[in-house]
Amino acid sequence: MSLPKKFSEPMLAAERVVFSGTGQSDVGRKLERSAIDLTLDAALEAIADAGLDPSDIDGLSSYPGVRKDISPGFGPVALADVKNALGLQLRWHSAGWEGPAQAGAIVNACMAVASGLCRHVLIFRTVTEGSSTSVERKASVSGTGGDRISGPFQWMVPFRGYSAVHLAAVYANRHFHDFGTTREALGQIAINNRANAALNPKAVFTAPIAMEDYLSARMISTPLCLLDCDVPVDASTAIVVSSADALADIARPVFLDSMGCALQGRDSWDNFSSDLTAMAAHDAAKHMWSQTDLTPSDVDTAQLYDGFSMLALTWLEALGFCGKGEAKDFLKDGKNIARDGLLPLNTNGGQLSGGRTHGFGYFHEAITQLKGRAGGRQLQRKPKVAVVANGGGPLGSCFLLKV
Repeated sequence: MSLPKKFSEPMLAAERVVFSGTGQSDVGRKLERSAIDLTLDAALEAIADAGLDPSDIDGLSSYPGVRKDISPGFGPVALADVKNALGLQLRWHSAGWEGPAQAGAIVNACMAVASGLCRHVLIFRTVTEGSSTSVERKASVSGTGGDRISGPFQWMVPFRGYSAVHLAAVYANRHFHDFGTTREALGQIAINNRANAALNPKAVFTAPIAMEDYLSARMISTPLCLLDCDVPVDASTAIVVSSADALADIARPVFLDSMGCALQGRDSWDNFSSDLTAMAAHDAAKHMWSQTDLTPSDVDTAQLYDGFSMLALTWLEALGFCGKGEAKDFLKDGKNIARDGLLPLNTNGGQLSGGRTHGFGYFHEAITQLKGRAGGRQLQRKPKVAVVANGGGPLGSCFLLKV
């Protein structure tokens, strides 16, 4: 099924919604602070950034809800915890796992505001995977937290498909095979993100790396090495989306131009499409561009999901910054994605060096850059349009934000 050129209802939703504020707690490998403490830090900062008060918040959204079946720190905070702590009077609330990647919570919030259900929605994503991993020596291993393995994981875990790194590596291998992509292309993403992290006081890894460091790093799942993988942290990130008719109440709004969350392939990591290099990123990107008059050349900065470097490479191609199979040329020497390049990428260090804030950190960085509040990492060419993308495999959503 092909996507129509214009989607009238999502276009109306974009016109009705603004990103009014964002906040982020401390980020660290092991902060020894409770998940709710981190969440409240981020939430209160986001509300203040929007120029609002907790009493203004009438919607609440989060991903993934409370989830302990992946790792103890993957979904440690419930909506009720935040509602009760802040004394929120809600007209709408939602948290869940299924949807267009982590940003499904943001899609839901935008649609709730656009439909008139609520006026200001607080959205949060909290992780304490740094602490839980170091205490229990257990990474995020899908489907292994309960008594029985269920769902799609029953076909993966028994065959040692314990982690998403194995799934991303399969895509990488196929891309290498079909298009001649090399590890050096992925290395440019890791090196770029580390350089950007050096300017981010919250980033967990800031020491510079060179290509020789990347190529000699420990292999995790061929061809992905340790430096291709994001780093578990303790952190919370919060965003406020508001009704466009509340602009008079908002300090410095960022406008939603369009968003894409289409899923045309199978909802499966290993059987998404007969094209073994395709992901939901391609469907979501096509959906997003169908709703706007903007083009890739209008984008001033890209904050793209890099849970693994291969996912960022996939988003570069899916969003049309280069043709399919051409990322190796686009990434050659790293100049295009540098801070002063054609498309500054993951200007806070991404998840590879900044820490695995699990999708929401990209929104925080895009909004902060668009508001001109990024401090020492603020781009010299102040951006007016940013693209944010979440997810990999069958999970994907992307957003165009502008000022």
